[in-house]
Amino acid sequence: MQQKIKRQDALDYHQQGRPGKIEVIPSKPTNSQRDLAMAYSPGVAEPCKEIADDKDNVYKYTAKGNLVAVISNGTAVLGLGDIGPEASKPVMEGKGLLFKIFADIDVFDLELDTKDPDKFVETVKILAPTFGGINLEDISAPECFEIEQRLRDELDIPIMHDDQHGTAIISGAALLNALLIQEKDIAQVKVVFNGAGASAVSCAKLYLALGVLPENLIMVDSKGVIHTERENLTQEKQLFARATHLRTLEEALANADVFVGLSRGNILTGDTLKTMAEKPIVFALANPDPEIPYAEAIAARPDAIIASGRSDHPNQVNNVLGFPYIFRGALDVRATSINEDMKLGAVYAIAALARETVPEIVNLAYNQKNLQFGPQYIIPKPFDPRLIQTVSIAVAKAAVESGVAKQPITDWDAYKEELLNRLGRDDKFMRLAMEKARSNPKRIVFAEAESFKVLKAAQIIRDEGIAIPILLGDKEVIHSLIQEHQLGIEDVQIINPRKDAPKIDTYANVYYEKRKRRGVTPSEARKVMRERNYYGPMMVEAGDADAFINGVINRYPKAIKPILEIIGTKPGVKKVAGMYIMLTKWGPMFFADTTINTNPTTEELVEIVLNTADTVKRINIKPKVAVLSYSNFGSHDGQVARTAHRAVEILRRDHPHLLVDGEMQANFAFNNDLLQEVFPFSDLVGHRPNVIIFPDLASGNIAYKMLQSFGAAEAIGPVLIGVNKPAHVMQMGSSVREIVNMAAISAVDAQTRNGLGY
Repeated sequence: MQQKIKRQDALDYHQQGRPGKIEVIPSKPTNSQRDLAMAYSPGVAEPCKEIADDKDNVYKYTAKGNLVAVISNGTAVLGLGDIGPEASKPVMEGKGLLFKIFADIDVFDLELDTKDPDKFVETVKILAPTFGGINLEDISAPECFEIEQRLRDELDIPIMHDDQHGTAIISGAALLNALLIQEKDIAQVKVVFNGAGASAVSCAKLYLALGVLPENLIMVDSKGVIHTERENLTQEKQLFARATHLRTLEEALANADVFVGLSRGNILTGDTLKTMAEKPIVFALANPDPEIPYAEAIAARPDAIIASGRSDHPNQVNNVLGFPYIFRGALDVRATSINEDMKLGAVYAIAALARETVPEIVNLAYNQKNLQFGPQYIIPKPFDPRLIQTVSIAVAKAAVESGVAKQPITDWDAYKEELLNRLGRDDKFMRLAMEKARSNPKRIVFAEAESFKVLKAAQIIRDEGIAIPILLGDKEVIHSLIQEHQLGIEDVQIINPRKDAPKIDTYANVYYEKRKRRGVTPSEARKVMRERNYYGPMMVEAGDADAFINGVINRYPKAIKPILEIIGTKPGVKKVAGMYIMLTKWGPMFFADTTINTNPTTEELVEIVLNTADTVKRINIKPKVAVLSYSNFGSHDGQVARTAHRAVEILRRDHPHLLVDGEMQANFAFNNDLLQEVFPFSDLVGHRPNVIIFPDLASGNIAYKMLQSFGAAEAIGPVLIGVNKPAHVMQMGSSVREIVNMAAISAVDAQTRNGLGY
């Protein structure tokens, strides 16, 4: 769904903590005087001399080869127009963020205070030695055409104006696939463009390169069809002036095969679409409102293939499918430009990827059982992890074959592996989890809704479609907080178990039946059920909610007790455990047990491993388990080491399909080269573990909190594993972000409860 963003939320996001969205961090050790002497004076003199002797050594000794400048003057910011360089900076920082998280490219954003093309070009040329590539952004037409062309002619690094070429490349891939499905010949189709700005001109040029005949392409601007009898046409528009009697968009669309809208919203009607040829292709790409609403378009022409710039409809034309990976491939071969061959390479690679079998991780992220090439899927999804390999390799190969690569790649298999290892800090785990949660929102009960942080989290998950919150607490207190902080969630369901709770008698009877042989009387059951800590889990148990979250205010023992009494453990499970998801630079890692079992026995440790592995597998990640201790494979004979050693023996014997090894010390678990050197027999050699099992509560709890405190990983959790239904107890004082993340994980947990086992 298209996310609803509140003004204050957006402002808070950009100003909280360190203002802005990006920072510069060291990539080399800086912990000692020797480190600093190497980084600066006197050690820095040596690479300086090497670069002075040969300028190409700058790629060897500095970050230039992975550094892109995102440059704008703020004259054509999407949806905002000419807002100036300072006001464009949040957009440019955001573009830098996308470069980093999708392709591991570092960015400096530069906002230039000039509308003069000469000054703009001269400034960029002066700065160019700093960068390995330049992404021009949000520069108004027609100046953007001149600026890009001059910089491409005068510099020898990759340069691309993404507003022109990004949409062209993605929509070009979509066009090829749509034509294939509709069984139309690109050399025969009639194409009508509405809009004649930078993006439209670039798209039209690319479509011609793909095979559309010039006489079959009509362009319409605000004054109507661009034809040869019009005067005062810009140089770019003159390229598309046609000798035609057509004068209006409506006239041009009669019997047209393809409509490409790059203009403004709601300028097209269903009646006009009905005049198009059979099996039309409609790209309504204006943002945020397309040229025609999707529902109206599909109602008018059920035989059409429709794409837009929106994420809440099929076939989203999103530039993030292209620019990170285009620059990635160009940088990795040190291309001197981004030429037409490289752009076409990206087009064909993106189109071909959509025709391949969609991996399960993408189906899960979008809550689909079988995404497959067809009218509803003509281009890949933005979170498809194959994009970095597919597009980057295609661009790099095109650069090599067209002769613009100064450092050609010879081992393409090794390059493919390198690209996989470049995935960002959290390996897209939470972004995929959020997408999956949105695809089928679940009902999540929050026991502590009289807390501002919980209410703020509820607002976010409701507005972003992550889940459907149900709030427990005093309605007057909750409504007062909602109004005080202008959260706008007055319509969210609120239940006060102490006063007006529905089903209180039914819930009390269920609780009595569960606990009557533990000394609970009917009156006590009714009294207990008035407590939010008990009412919430009972909603999940009764099927009136899908998941339960507690613990932001309540102490852990108090919060977990009702869950165990009401929901209980899964069949065959004796012990629940706590698992933290740690988002690290190596991807997500799963730590257990970090919150519950103080000194687990061998049997309990085995159960913790199996339940943790089951949870990880249900979110479509293959578990690779390391059981930690202070001992390596029996090297010490202490009680803790023996327990871990025996647990691994049982697991390897009884569950041979589970990749697990240990007991081992943490440095061997995390350093695969060291593990291979000292213990080459380990099954984890060549398989970096992602599930870390601690031998006791103290070590697990200390480890995750240290990593979290040092900023080495972001922690999500704890996730209760082994419980029969989704119910989770957070740590006291959890932040709004942590609550939102836990809500997404809880929603995915509720979606995927099938009990895989081993």
